[in-house]
Parts: sequence; C-alpha cells; structure tokens
Amino acid sequence: MTADENTERPPVEPIALTVLTGFLGAGKTTLLQKLVREPGLEDTVVLINEVGEIGLDHLFVEVLDESLLLLSSGCLCCAVRGDLLDSLERLAYLRERGGTPQFRRAVIETTGLADPAPLLHLAMTNPYLVQRYRLDGIVTVVDAINGGATLDTHEEAVKQAAMADRIVLTKSDLAVGAAAAERLAALRARLKRLNPAAPVLDAAKGEATPAALLNAGLYDPAKKTPDVARWLAEEAIAAADEERQAGSLDPKRHDERIRVFSLASEAAIPLAVLDGFLELLRATHGEKLLRLKGIVRLAEEPDQPVVLHAVQHVLHPPVRLPAWPDEDRRSRLVCVTRDLEPSVVQRLFDAFLGIPAPDAPDRAALVDNPLALRPGA
Repeated sequence: MTADENTERPPVEPIALTVLTGFLGAGKTTLLQKLVREPGLEDTVVLINEVGEIGLDHLFVEVLDESLLLLSSGCLCCAVRGDLLDSLERLAYLRERGGTPQFRRAVIETTGLADPAPLLHLAMTNPYLVQRYRLDGIVTVVDAINGGATLDTHEEAVKQAAMADRIVLTKSDLAVGAAAAERLAALRARLKRLNPAAPVLDAAKGEATPAALLNAGLYDPAKKTPDVARWLAEEAIAAADEERQAGSLDPKRHDERIRVFSLASEAAIPLAVLDGFLELLRATHGEKLLRLKGIVRLAEEPDQPVVLHAVQHVLHPPVRLPAWPDEDRRSRLVCVTRDLEPSVVQRLFDAFLGIPAPDAPDRAALVDNPLALRPGA
C-alpha cells in the first residue's frame, strides 16, 4: 500500500510521533522493555526492527498479523519489515479503517548509529505522513558510564543529544564510588550545556516514565492548548548561554561545535520577509541548522501566530494557531546549530527585518552574496 493508492481523508487527530535514539549500547532496548509494560503506553504503537530483541514472549495477548502484536498493557508492537515508510503508512491505514486498536501515538526506535534527521525529514515531507502524524519529540538515551567518552569520540552521539527534546540517562546505578559519581555529575553538566532545553531524566531513579518522555511537543496534553514557553525553553537557553560565555571552551570537543540560541522580534514580521529569511537560511546553512522551532507574529494576521519547525534544510508545513496562547506576542525562534555561530544567524535575521548593523552588508548585498555572513566575514 502506498500513499497514492489511498485517498481517504486523514483522521481528525494526527498520531503523535516520538523518535527514540541513542548511541550503540546506550540502553534503548532496555528502556523499551520497561516502557512497553507501562499502562501509560496503552494508546501507543512501538516500531522496532526485531520483536524478539525486546523479549515480548510473555507480554503479548494477541497476534494481529505477522508483524503486529497486541501487548497486555494495551500497547501495540510493530516489527518494521523492510521500509519504515511502508510501516508508518500501513499503521495509519489500519487505524483509519478500524483494523487496530485506536492508538494515538507512535514510538520509533532508531539504530545506534542512526542520524535522526533523515527519519524526521521523512515525517515532515511525505504528503501522506504529514497529514496523519505530527512530531511530538526526540528522546535520546545516553549511557551514564560511557556517555562522556562516547561524546568525545563520536560526533553522531553529540548530534543525537543536541537534537533531543528529552535525554534519558541509563546505568547511573552502576556509577559507584566517588570517581564515578564525579564523572556522572560532569556528564550531566555537559549534557545541560549541550542541550539546555532538554530535561535530563534518570532511568535508574524511575524518572523515564511515559508521562515524562512523551507529550514533548507544543501542546500541553492536560490542557490541550499550546504551551509555547515550555516548548521553546528560552529561559534555560539564555541561562546556559551566559554560563557558556563565562566559561572556557575546548575547541577540540565535538560538543563545542553545537550552539543553542534564540532570536526574537517585538515587531510583527511580513510573510514575505519571513519566507525570505527562512529560505536563505536553509539554502545557505541548512546542513548546519540541526533544528529550528518557533512562533511568529505575522504582519498580515498578527492575532493568529504561525508555528515553525525545521530540521536542517527541511521545514515542516507551518501551523497557524487560532489565537496567541499567552500574553507574550513576540516572534521567537530557537535554533540548534553545528559549526554555525549565533551571530551569523542573528545578523541574517536583523538584515531581513531591516535592523542595521555597523559591520553587516545591506540587505541587497546580502541577497546577492549570502556567504558574506559566514563566520569571520
């Protein structure tokens, strides 16, 4: 079954999609073994490569078909047979026709070496999936014992942590002794600097519950309304930036290549200006823009803000809210970049808004030569 073969209307409520990632040996499978037993996942389908890997022999109560199991907790478990796109399309197809229990969310476990970006691109650009799924969040698992060394050695592990909405520490109960405790504290501090917007949850202390891991998106699940302050976490980002500027940086560390920062505008932004800024930013620095999310007050319709979410050069179709969720009506963007200084993006943003900078080219020159805003220009 492909998207073209199905023209049925999508369900009213999109399926919340959570991506579970982490480096090899971090403990994703162990975390899943625990989560699928939790009643908090009764309305969830978990997509994994091999069902046998997470030991479900005594958990399933019904085999729905060759790759779909119904677990005793009410959670569904789907073994990905071949292409992930086919599995996601098939699940949505079955859900719309009542072929499965009416799950409201999906959790995808990636492989340990996986860059989460291609999977997010798939969910954000495929016409069939865009109508039926919404990205709720990225959960990254980090090994408390070997996590520091993994971050030192593997850039992909740093990227996984930097892109996360939630970070789960595993194996912290094995950090016994003063030296191990000191390394664990250093790892926690490092993760907070690397990604100040993501809560760090300790699995050994029971903090990695469905309630804590899921519902990481824009909407507050309890109130069913947008919670922009929680989603953008601007205060945490600003505090981490101050700490970073006050401390010494080690340019040899992979995580020193990651920057998390905010842009804001009190004035409403014309749609053409916003489109121009986003297009030039993605075209010029797309691969370095790990994530961008924000809320924008458009000059054309200032009472109905637009919510943006991009992963590298891919922009999710913007969502328009019926009204502002709180009294803060500023346009705010949060960026996570790699090898891209905040000043470069800020100057580009200011140029499109018409805010002069002493050392910046004018807007016409910028459009002709966007590389004029590269670091050191």
